[in-house]
Amino acid sequence: MSKPIDQSDNAVPPNRRRVLECMAWAGTGVVWTVAGGVPSSRLIGSAQAKTAAFSFVQISDSHIGFEKPANPDSLKTLNEALDQAVALSTKPDFMIHTGDITQLALPQQFDDAAKAIGRAGLDVHYAPGEHDILDAATAKAYMERFGKGARDGAYYSFDFSGVHFISLNNVVDLKKNGLGFLGPDQLTWLADDLRDKTDSTPIVVFCHIPLWTIAPEWGWGTEDSQQALALLARFGSVTVLNGHIHQLMQKVEGAVTFHTARSTAFPQPAPKTAPAPGPMLAPPGQLRSLLGITKVAIAPGVSPLAITDSALAK
Repeated sequence: MSKPIDQSDNAVPPNRRRVLECMAWAGTGVVWTVAGGVPSSRLIGSAQAKTAAFSFVQISDSHIGFEKPANPDSLKTLNEALDQAVALSTKPDFMIHTGDITQLALPQQFDDAAKAIGRAGLDVHYAPGEHDILDAATAKAYMERFGKGARDGAYYSFDFSGVHFISLNNVVDLKKNGLGFLGPDQLTWLADDLRDKTDSTPIVVFCHIPLWTIAPEWGWGTEDSQQALALLARFGSVTVLNGHIHQLMQKVEGAVTFHTARSTAFPQPAPKTAPAPGPMLAPPGQLRSLLGITKVAIAPGVSPLAITDSALAK
C-alpha cells in the first residue's frame, strides 16, 4: 500500500484565469438539494430551493495535523467550515466527509477531528482518504472512529428519502502515481448492492479519489473506475462526489455527474500548472477565499445538476 507523500508547499501563485478554469481551488462545501431524486447544488448563502425534500453538506480534506505554511492551523479552518454549515438557514439532514480527515492518521489527529466534526450535531457519513488509512493499525483506528455501518473494507451503502447512497474506498492498494483502486472484492459487493435497485433509483456515490481521470500522472483518478461506472450505467440519475484534488471540477457524462470538492485545509495547483501536486501557498490574505463547504439539496422538480460552492471568506 502506498503512503501519502508529505510534500513541501508548492509556491505557484494562482492567477484569475487559473481560478476560473478550476472554478476555485481548495475546499468548498456545496449545498446539495435533491428534488424528485435529482441532486442539484447552489452557493451557500444564495436562495434555497423552496421545495427541497432534504439536503446534506459535503466537506472534504480537512487534513487535521497539517501545520505547514500553506495553512498553519487546519483545525481552525475546519471549525470555520463547520460554523458555516451549522449557520445554514435550513439545517441539513446529514453530512458526508470525502476523506483525508487527518494528515497522518495519528490518534490525536483522529480525536481532534472527531471532536470538531461532532459539534456540528449532524449525522456524518465518511469515506476514507489515503492519509487516513496508512496500514493495518491506522485502518483499525479509522474504522473504530469513523467506520459506523461500514464493512471491513470501509465501504457501505444506505438509503435516505428514496435516494441510494454508496460510500466507496479507493485509497487502499494505490496504483501507479497514486491512482485509486477499488479492487475485485469491492466491485463484487457493489454489483450485489445495486442488484435490487430499479433503474429509476437516484444514486449518489461518494469516495475520496475521483472516479473520472483528471490527471493520471498525479494520481488523480481511479484505475478500475470504469468497472464501477459500468455497474451504474443503467441508472437514470447518478451523482459522484469526491475530494482529494482540493479544487472544484465538474464533468457530466450521460446520466452521471462528477463533482470534486475543495479542501477545508489548503489548496492544490491545477493540473499542468506545477511540477507536482501538493499544498500550495495562497496569496497573502486569500487562503479562506479558496476554502469552503458544499451543500446538496434534493427537491422535486429541480433541473439537472448545477454545481456551486461557497468559500470561508470572500
